[in-house]
Amino acid sequence: MLNHITIMGRLTRDPELRRTGSGIAVASFTVAVDRDFGGRDGGERETDFIDCVAWRQTGEFVSKYFTKGSMIVVSGRLQIRGWTDKEGNKRRSAEVVADNVYFGESKRDSGNSSYGGNAYGGNNSYSAPAPAASGFGGYSAPASAPASDFAMLEDDDAQLPF
Repeated sequence: MLNHITIMGRLTRDPELRRTGSGIAVASFTVAVDRDFGGRDGGERETDFIDCVAWRQTGEFVSKYFTKGSMIVVSGRLQIRGWTDKEGNKRRSAEVVADNVYFGESKRDSGNSSYGGNAYGGNNSYSAPAPAASGFGGYSAPASAPASDFAMLEDDDAQLPF
């Protein structure tokens, strides 16, 4: 069986970080994802608002480095949860359980974009992220890693490792 989903969009609000009774971190957030096509009449594109949840180090990473309006790439699995509302009605809700989270734009580009609509402007093409083991760009960066572990690269392609 295969259950894998990858979405790219903007956060609708700051991630909410909570902890379980045993101290495990869990971050909840919603991603606004534009559809690739317009409405029935060929007009404006519609947007889907997808609930996501990230556990442990992934949740701490999202909470620490992402804010409302940030472009985010989430890779994980789709989960359907059943629950009962206050009136006793059975409900179902879908959410993405994040396995990997990546930056969808560079820090330099994020300052030039605004939330909403199709405001992706700038050079925001998505390229394959660095392997998770490297600790750059992915969810696996240790929560206690000092900021000095990261270095900004100049626009000179000669410094790129590939």
